[in-house]
Amino acid sequence: MNNSDLLSTFIFSISVSTPIFLMIALGAVLRRVRLIDEAFINTASRLVFSVGLPVLLFFSNAAADFGAVTDGRIMFAVVAGALLVFVLSFATAGWFVREKKDRGVLTQAAFRGNLIIIGLAYCANAYGEKGIAMAALPLAVTIVLYNVLSLVALNRDLDGGRGFSGVFAAIARNPLIIGIVAGLIYGAWGPSIAEPVRRAGGYLGDMSLPLALLCVGGSLSMKSLGQMGDGVLAASCWKLLISPVIAVTLALLLGLKGDAVAVVFLLAAAPTATASFVMVRGMGGNAALAATMIVQTTLFSLVSLTIGLWLVKASL
Repeated sequence: MNNSDLLSTFIFSISVSTPIFLMIALGAVLRRVRLIDEAFINTASRLVFSVGLPVLLFFSNAAADFGAVTDGRIMFAVVAGALLVFVLSFATAGWFVREKKDRGVLTQAAFRGNLIIIGLAYCANAYGEKGIAMAALPLAVTIVLYNVLSLVALNRDLDGGRGFSGVFAAIARNPLIIGIVAGLIYGAWGPSIAEPVRRAGGYLGDMSLPLALLCVGGSLSMKSLGQMGDGVLAASCWKLLISPVIAVTLALLLGLKGDAVAVVFLLAAAPTATASFVMVRGMGGNAALAATMIVQTTLFSLVSLTIGLWLVKASL
């Protein structure tokens, strides 16, 4: 690849990352000047999770030509990569955190990525509807996997009262999974969507990712940047460096090329999911540590995702 190609690839990576960075930064600024507050963030987050993103995923799957964009190897690379990171971080968590009750917190932060907001936003910004469709099936499977593995990781060291039956019931009621499955079914057997309905769904879906990114920015605490212990550093390395390297390696071994490898990278390199904080707090774990890991991986990912996407695109 010549210098001109390298430059154009780097500009592409910057163009993908910059809008996401700006939306997160805007959310932080709006929170600081009190144009949005905790109540707004909570309400908007529920709206995005329960309505906006499910609608976006439904229409993306219902309208997608899966014969052209779906590849089971993408799903395998993302899922197998998450499983490998879980096993490795689960086995080595004691090397990085002294408190036994914090080991599960580290493990969850290492493998559980913010796919729905950050990962999907990158895929959409890089490849539009095609990117969303390529990511949809890996998202559906990985959401289920994340919940089960999180329960395993946290139950090892915490006295969690939430059993597997409760986890599976929550998965079945998850609006995101419902939106994906409904879209797949409708796309396979339903009639074409009427234009007014499609436009209305488009409006709702289009506002979801920007609003979600504003909420991410509004939730960030800059004070957390100074809390860099061994556990937090390990979580950042697992999530932002080791996880995408493993996933991309699997993708290449499976014969994936081009945009498919980039989508695998974007999903695997997404920062720690905010849902990990909710689960840790609900099970009586170290919620402050979980929050710090989320903040730092989210902020650092704005750099690591840009550079990583550039390296992936430049090497393919």
